[in-house]
Amino acid sequence: MALTPDYDSDPERFRLASRVTRKYLIGARSLHDHIAAKLLHGAPSLVLDIGCGEGALSDALPDPPPFRLVGLDASAALLRAHPTPRVRADALRLPFRDGTFDAAVAVNMLYHLDDPGLALREARRVLAPGGVLLVTAICRTDSPELSPVWRPEPTTFDAEEAPARVCEVFGEVEVERWDAPLITLPDHDAVRDYLIARHMPRSQAAEAARRLRTPLPVTKRGSLVLARRS
Repeated sequence: MALTPDYDSDPERFRLASRVTRKYLIGARSLHDHIAAKLLHGAPSLVLDIGCGEGALSDALPDPPPFRLVGLDASAALLRAHPTPRVRADALRLPFRDGTFDAAVAVNMLYHLDDPGLALREARRVLAPGGVLLVTAICRTDSPELSPVWRPEPTTFDAEEAPARVCEVFGEVEVERWDAPLITLPDHDAVRDYLIARHMPRSQAAEAARRLRTPLPVTKRGSLVLARRS
């Protein structure tokens, strides 16, 4: 099933997730930093950030960036904080002509969709020949240290199946996987915030956090899938 986004009804939960990740990341670049580096190396002219949120990818790029970045999101609340240019639209119906972009990015957002395959086909459509898609997804076994109190919900697009799903549309993919303790939550308040960011009701998160020993290293598991339009 798809996880229903709550970005307009509860944008603070999304912002909390971003703050927790940035604050407690262990000596490593963020996922957006990594993707930004790949884009800079590829030297595109025009990039589409599908599910851009408040602009994490934009923040990871030099100011000004050496290419034009267009942010797209369905959430009006999040887009208000995104630097321009930005477009409010659905990933299933991208409001751009065929072959518009040199690169497209979708960071941990396809699991919100009932039909990720349609979004992948739309991304391919708006890419120029030779254009690159960078998609990330989270594993079903992400954050195993929290398993006594929380486990990821099944989704329509996870890291285990992401390479095959992208390959169906693009024909060939490259895959980078991560599986390492990339975050350390120092105390129960940090664990509580991490759980809230993962959709645990606030009324339950504090009690659940107290059941875990801190400081708590958290293993992050996922994949970055790269594909090129032929």
